[in-house]
Amino acid sequence: MPLDDLPDWLPAWCVEQLGGEPVSVQFELRSISAVFGLRLAGGRDVVVKVREDDGRAGSCVAAQARLAERGFPCALPLTPAVGVGALAVHAEESRPGGELLRGDSPDVAVRYAAVFARLMAELADVAVAPPLPNPRWARWDHTDSGVWPAIEFLDERDQDAVPAYVVDTADRARKRILAADLPCVLGHADFEAQNLRWHDREVWAVHDWDSLAWQPEAALAGAACGAFASASPPTLAPVESSAAFLAAYQDFRGRRFTAEEQEIAWAASLWPAAHNARWEALHGSTPVSCDAVRAQAAERLHRAKA
Repeated sequence: MPLDDLPDWLPAWCVEQLGGEPVSVQFELRSISAVFGLRLAGGRDVVVKVREDDGRAGSCVAAQARLAERGFPCALPLTPAVGVGALAVHAEESRPGGELLRGDSPDVAVRYAAVFARLMAELADVAVAPPLPNPRWARWDHTDSGVWPAIEFLDERDQDAVPAYVVDTADRARKRILAADLPCVLGHADFEAQNLRWHDREVWAVHDWDSLAWQPEAALAGAACGAFASASPPTLAPVESSAAFLAAYQDFRGRRFTAEEQEIAWAASLWPAAHNARWEALHGSTPVSCDAVRAQAAERLHRAKA
């Protein structure tokens, strides 16, 4: 990406916040947020993240900073979240390298569960304002009408394209989660393989801290147990691997979930997959999550008593 294609305000922002202007663009990624890997004058590499300012970024960046300062494997923020018009922007250190850990076996699930348990234990000691609203794929607690949270660019599409079993799965999972009265905690709500990097058997980096959420621990662990194997496109791990993840997570945390928490975990394991299935259907994409939800919903809903 040429420097001239950067947002007009970004070079001056880098000078003001980081003390140097960009001299080259190492990479650019665009999804919900825009991510720019920049080399500054003087040779320092940084990453600048830009997203719509919905009130969440300040808490997410602050929590990430606390974990990085304690030695957790994530990039250290170099600035707080700074408002730029309607945007929230922050910079963090560049943490390149590491390999994607692929696979969805029970053994792989246990490795991911160990990282998630460590992450949740570290976040338990972090005091920030809840990063609300929750990310849309973990926003089963929304107060909008209908099953899904209001998301204009999805809602304006033909909803008849979404299979009835996807809507039914999301509805039953959501109702089961909301029927519980569990305290909310801070946790990572996009714990997917694509957001982690490894050196051999050691985790090197956990990315995507914009996806912190404020939900019950069991629900966050449940979402992670379903999503941990997702690269691109996202899918749903096998039931036996999700079970291995949940068992290992509780072992690593040193606390057994109650029967209700077990049910909430299984219900929450379905919501992100149902969200992804809806996305696929509305965009005419290959039905990866759709097929996984079709194959697994009955068993997961049974375990959730939903």
